[in-house]
Amino acid sequence: MKEFGGPAVFLDRNDINTDEIIPAKYLTEITKTALKPHLLEDLLLDGKPFEAHSEAMQKAQVVISRANFGCGSSREHAVWAFEVNDINVIIAESFARIFRQNMFNCGILAIELKKENLDTLFAMQGSIQIKIDLQNSTMTAISDNPAQKDASCSYQMNALDRDLVAAGGWLAFADQRY
Repeated sequence: MKEFGGPAVFLDRNDINTDEIIPAKYLTEITKTALKPHLLEDLLLDGKPFEAHSEAMQKAQVVISRANFGCGSSREHAVWAFEVNDINVIIAESFARIFRQNMFNCGILAIELKKENLDTLFAMQGSIQIKIDLQNSTMTAISDNPAQKDASCSYQMNALDRDLVAAGGWLAFADQRY
């Protein structure tokens, strides 16, 4: 089974939309790989451009954000841009419905946490690693700062979505079952 988790990057904003995830001008690309360098290049945090090509972003396998992540148009390209950048988990308070399902269909884990749990993660100091126990629906955030305590919590996920993600997405799931 695929492993989930890894180094995390924080996007402290609500309503990050699909145009900010992958700008519309790249929707004519014919391969997922062509989307890779453009992930989050138009994202603004606190009115400033996000450093989409930073070392932290290049190492990230987990994105932690706020409410209504992936709103906007229902394009799959936004999820593909995360997929080709090896992002395997996105944690937020809520997701746009179609974006969330596209994540599961592509084998990427979408975890919805309560605001209090997200606030705890955003308050952590140091570089954060996320560990996921998919079968038990738990996640743990571990800081490289020795003074920082780990933070753990559970999340809810229906069995079909868990199976889709565990299989690596809808196509792999269908290959296994049919």
